[in-house]
Amino acid sequence: MSSDTDTDEAHATGPGSTGSQATHPRATEAHTTAARTGEAITTSALHAAATGADTFPGVLREALNRRGLSLERVSERLRVRGITISQATLSSWQRGRSQPERARSLQAVDVLEEILELPAGSLRSLLGPRRPRGRTTPPDTEGAALQILGEDSVVEKALGARFRHFNQETSSLMVHDIVRVGETGTLSGISTTNVLRAKRAGADRAIFVLSFDDEAAEPVDIKVTCGRLAEATYLKGLKSLVLEIHFGRELAKLDTTVVSYAVEVSPSETPATHYERWSRTNLHEYLQQVFFHPGALPADCHRYVRDKVGDPPRGRRRIPLSEAHDVHVLTSRCKPGVHGVAWEYGTGGTGGPGATGTGDRPG
Repeated sequence: MSSDTDTDEAHATGPGSTGSQATHPRATEAHTTAARTGEAITTSALHAAATGADTFPGVLREALNRRGLSLERVSERLRVRGITISQATLSSWQRGRSQPERARSLQAVDVLEEILELPAGSLRSLLGPRRPRGRTTPPDTEGAALQILGEDSVVEKALGARFRHFNQETSSLMVHDIVRVGETGTLSGISTTNVLRAKRAGADRAIFVLSFDDEAAEPVDIKVTCGRLAEATYLKGLKSLVLEIHFGRELAKLDTTVVSYAVEVSPSETPATHYERWSRTNLHEYLQQVFFHPGALPADCHRYVRDKVGDPPRGRRRIPLSEAHDVHVLTSRCKPGVHGVAWEYGTGGTGGPGATGTGDRPG
């Protein structure tokens, strides 16, 4: 499973991962899960946020799809009319990573409305205010996430237009993940405690994304013990759960708060083989624990790090199983990257499920 906070995400192969899910299609179905704490928002509200409906990027993407025009064709048509806009710039516009602001770009928007057969002013009217530049631009939001996750990640698809700015008002200081593996070797649940610090006054919420490998594994229950659950929506097409947790108050700048939640997962057919969390900023401390059912004890466990999602693991080191049937990794001054724990089952006589998980996603 994977859980994405303001700066981090985690993953376990089998029921969940973040990994190379960049190849998954956009969510085609969404439904809210049961939540014992707080109130879940409507599916349509999340879908609108995820697809970017009624936003400049969303309307531009929809118009391009409707007309069946590639960015190359659009760029060429603009050039014929004396306006040079690269495919990369058009891609950035439709993905919401930048917006037209200069005179030449605004002129291109007017021509785009003609090319895409949109009413005059329909795209221009959706442009927001000019974005701050230079040192006032937050350095660790979208760009830092992209460095770790790469393009078209599941997190980006699940959050849609919100990906650009999610959790930019807070940063994680400490994270404690507890992963539980059931008797069949599949992930049964995860609980996370996250200590957050406000970068600016007024911060009052954080967003988390949990992604799953196995279609059979879905979140069945969510408990929030620190904070208030405002949104719990499962995007089935992306196998991802979006949580929005409110702090219950507005934080002063540099103030801290604690968010704790637990997610139970429905039974899966695929044994879990590893768990990962990604972080786009430095963590003061990260504690990773994996508890195994006595009937599914692994034959070997090790820790590792990836510089970014999809990179080969490095720093692999074996870690021992305790008498409590758990392994843990404590990392101080945890640097940005992907931090994982992996395990293997024996083929017989070890109490494990008798088969290893697929482990086919790098997370």
